[in-house]
Amino acid sequence: MNTKLTLTIEREIIERAKKYAKEKNRSLSDIIENYLKILTKEEQNHKSKKLNPVVESLKGSFKMPKNMDYKKELKDRLEKKYL
Repeated sequence: MNTKLTLTIEREIIERAKKYAKEKNRSLSDIIENYLKILTKEEQNHKSKKLNPVVESLKGSFKMPKNMDYKKELKDRLEKKYL
């Protein structure tokens, strides 16, 4: 069942979104609906994933620096270990 929804969005964004929808031969409602489906599905996936009890007990026990590059740190440590 479809329900009408009223949103307040900046005029310029609406105009750009309508142009985008027209270029893709889709309605703006369809694009927004699909975006919301994806958004809420991702949140459900994050909520439904259960952490291992050991990991859960460690969650929040330390803070990482905001500028830490996790991938670089992992790469550096693996290189140090295996090279």
